Amino acid sequence: GGRVRGRGPRALNSRGRSNVRTARSAAAGETAPFRLIQHKHEAWWFYRYLSQVYDHIVNPGHWTKDMREDALEPALLHVAHKRRLSPLKVIDVGGGTGFSTTGIVEAGVPAENVTLVDQSPHQLEKARKKPQLKGCTIEEGDAENLRFETNTFDRYVSCGSIEYWPDPQRGIVEAFRVLKPGGLACMVGPVHPTHWLSRFMADAWMLFPTEQEYLDWFRAAGFTSVKLKRIGPKWYRGCRKHGLIMGCSVTGVKGLSAEGESPLELGEMAENRQTKKAGWFTTLLRVVLGSLAGFYYFVIPVYMWLKNLVLPKSVKFT
Repeated sequence: GGRVRGRGPRALNSRGRSNVRTARSAAAGETAPFRLIQHKHEAWWFYRYLSQVYDHIVNPGHWTKDMREDALEPALLHVAHKRRLSPLKVIDVGGGTGFSTTGIVEAGVPAENVTLVDQSPHQLEKARKKPQLKGCTIEEGDAENLRFETNTFDRYVSCGSIEYWPDPQRGIVEAFRVLKPGGLACMVGPVHPTHWLSRFMADAWMLFPTEQEYLDWFRAAGFTSVKLKRIGPKWYRGCRKHGLIMGCSVTGVKGLSAEGESPLELGEMAENRQTKKAGWFTTLLRVVLGSLAGFYYFVIPVYMWLKNLVLPKSVKFT
C-alpha cells in the first residue's frame, strides 16, 4: 500500500538554511503583509461557500478546458498511453472539484491510477459526483504533508492550489518526495501582477508568486530540467500585468538517481509552531476581507472579455 504518512521534511541544518531563506522569503509573508486567505483555516471556509459555484463561475473566467489542456501538455500524461507502456500512477494535489483531475483522465491515464487530494471536503464532494472520475481515489489531505510513501507516483500534478499554501517550498519538497525517480511534477498556478491596483488586490487576497519564485522553489527542492510555460485566457491577448489566477505551468524532473526525499531540509511546519490560534472573529474578518479582494479577480476577466470584444484584433493588450 502507498497510503501511509511519509516522514516529511527533516530538521533544518546549515546546508539548507540559506536556500530555504531565499526560496521562501515571499511565501513566509516577509514582504506582503496581507494575503488574508493564504492560510489553510481561512481557505477551508472560503471554499466552504465557493465550492457551490466554482465550476460555473471561477473556471469560465480563469481556467478553461483549452487552458487545462495547454497547461497539462508539459506533464506528458499521454506518453504511457500512446506508447502502450504500463499506465502512469498520478496524484493531483489540491484538485478541488476535479476539473484538473478530469483533464488527467482525458489525457489517457486510467481513473483507477489517479489519486485526488484536497483539504476541502466541500470541493471533494463535487468531485465525487463527476462520472468521469469514477474509479479515482478521492480523499482529504494536506499538500505540505502528504500521507503517501516516498517514491510512489510517476506524475505529480497540482493546479490552482499553491496560492493557499502557507509554505510553498514545503509543498514542492513534498512533490519531490512522493515522486518516483524519473517522475515529473507539473504545477499550475497564479502569477504576480505588475499593475498597482491588481498587485494590491492580489496581495490582499492570497499568494501570487512571480515566475522566478516558481523556478527557484523547484530547483531548491532538487528538481532538474525545470521549465515554465506561460498560459492564460485567449481573450487576454497575452496581457499579464493584472496577474493571472492560472498563469503558468511549471515542470521539473526528479532525477533517476534521486531516490528518496528532497535534498532540501526544512524545519517544523509553520502552523505547528503557532501556539495561539486565531479566534472566530479574526478568521471571519480575514475570510470576508480576503473574499472582497478576491472579487476583484472575478471582475477582471469580464473587463478583459469586453475589451477583447470592442477593440480591433490588431491591438495588443500590454
